[in-house]
Amino acid sequence: MRLTKTAVLAAALALSCATITLDAAPANALTLMDIIRGGKKKEPKREALPGVETGTALPGAEARQEAKPLPRVTGPRYYTYKADALKRIATDKLADPVVTSSISADVAPAGDAGIRAAFGNVSARATPDAAKAVEAFYSANRKFLWVEGTGISEKAKAAMAVLADAAAVGLDPADYAVTPPAETFDSADMAKRYGDLASFEISLSAAVATYIEDAVRGRVDPNRISGYHDFKRKEVNLLAALKNVALSGNVKAYLESRSPANADFEALKAELAKLRAETAAEDRVVIAEGTLLKPGQSNPELANIVKGIVKHGSDALKSEHAATLAAYQGTPEYTPELVTLVEAFQKEKGLKPDGIVGNASIRKLTGGDSVEDRIAKLDVALEQARWLPADLGQRHVFINQPAFMVYYYEDGAEKFSMRTVVGSKSHQTYFFEDKIQTVEVNPYWGVPQSIIINEMLPKLRSDPSYLDRMGYEVAVGGRAVPSSSVNWYGSTAGVSVRQPPSGDNALGELKILFPNSHAIYMHDTPSKSFFKRDMRALSHGCVRLAEPRKMAAAVLGVSEADVGKEIASGRNKAIGVKADIPIYVAYFTAWPDKDGKVQYFDDVYGRDDYMRKAFAATSAARGVEG
Repeated sequence: MRLTKTAVLAAALALSCATITLDAAPANALTLMDIIRGGKKKEPKREALPGVETGTALPGAEARQEAKPLPRVTGPRYYTYKADALKRIATDKLADPVVTSSISADVAPAGDAGIRAAFGNVSARATPDAAKAVEAFYSANRKFLWVEGTGISEKAKAAMAVLADAAAVGLDPADYAVTPPAETFDSADMAKRYGDLASFEISLSAAVATYIEDAVRGRVDPNRISGYHDFKRKEVNLLAALKNVALSGNVKAYLESRSPANADFEALKAELAKLRAETAAEDRVVIAEGTLLKPGQSNPELANIVKGIVKHGSDALKSEHAATLAAYQGTPEYTPELVTLVEAFQKEKGLKPDGIVGNASIRKLTGGDSVEDRIAKLDVALEQARWLPADLGQRHVFINQPAFMVYYYEDGAEKFSMRTVVGSKSHQTYFFEDKIQTVEVNPYWGVPQSIIINEMLPKLRSDPSYLDRMGYEVAVGGRAVPSSSVNWYGSTAGVSVRQPPSGDNALGELKILFPNSHAIYMHDTPSKSFFKRDMRALSHGCVRLAEPRKMAAAVLGVSEADVGKEIASGRNKAIGVKADIPIYVAYFTAWPDKDGKVQYFDDVYGRDDYMRKAFAATSAARGVEG
């Protein structure tokens, strides 16, 4: 089957980025990475892809081999989450610690000595890092953190109160539950009392260490969720933390300070507290499933639609349309005045203001989720927020995939935002952080191996010359060749394909690079109509920008006119970004807007479900009895 030029270009535009890619070598020019590195480098040896016949295809191959099953390149997968098993704390080694020069030479009171001797009989478990920290702390410190005389201290009670309220910051209080010894005891059986106090001392220290670890970096290791998650997990010095607890005069404040202290986290936390205070009898807006209302029609659900605008629209919007709202009597006729009201609501909520009430509008009109659903999203968001730096940076770029939006910040405040297109469910965009390095104008599109194999190879086997006709550049082992001369029944491992800069280039006028192993970047696109859609998970993994010149100008610190001049030159050019600008390619189904109001989004990839499974696996692992 032979494709028309229009069909081929349409396919190229739809395939702007892939979830699994191999860098495509250039035909007769330096690549962007060659430019950045200062010259032409020897091409590294390429490994054949799984399922692809080994051996490099050579130009001039005459035989068209018998058709074999087409190879496939698959993307990352989701894993069955495996949490760390609890580790037994080696309390037998803590009964008689070695006295060092840093420990007071005073002889411990008999009661403390009895408690210390009882350490050897304590059976306690903790996460591996927490267990190690507890062992190290009590090996070097004779004094107790939580026990005073024959009872527990006020400091212990304050710490336990914070642990019991862990749900307020999205953690599970059951992970840190410690039962204190009874206030009354048999003074004739002090050995038992010392044993109870010893167990409490070790257990509370382990719980506090675990809480600090979780508060800083999260309960869940993101890299165990899926291949789409890519984070260097934070390291937490728990021994130093226990020392700080020992020195702290306000252990409550210290423990609470371990969670992120940025405005976004605080907004999520405040929203969680507000929702938990709401009753189950919340006055929700309900609109019948399958409702579709267009201008000029009538629908009995219109009354609920107007109710949704009153409940979820801003005060400014309701003030501007006060006359329309006051005049509405609950009738089903969708009049022009009500269409204007709905369009204003849609615009305020970031939807296409067309007056058509469908699924996306209904989600905004009903608040999207029940209180229970929103709380579940907030728990996930608070956990994932811990994976990111506590300070995102005064100047940064934040992409939120479920919102299909990107936000640019300067001086800690949002300067602008714009619509994006992100990866489809079958070609998902990753969740990671990086730093913006380069803006490339008039870019080449190096077709990823996954697209060559999955999308182009079936066509090339029936029409080997179509890439030549469409203006694509093909190279084998770095040497330019006609597409028609390549044996497309052999291996594609040494074959590269790229599309030169042009008005039809799949990357449009420019791309913004933050080099990463996933070959994800931001770029322009000729497919502007995609930005009019409410659901914009449509790409092969990269992030398409509605206003690429605006973003390029912002990260370069120049005007949009300056960017336009570079593009107008027609030359492929890489421009280095001098400023330190982190970028967060994130995934939050609950996240605050610039005014601090938490917005909720659909879980387009189903990742929240995997997070909840990880929570459950973690709770199960921590619930194992010693």
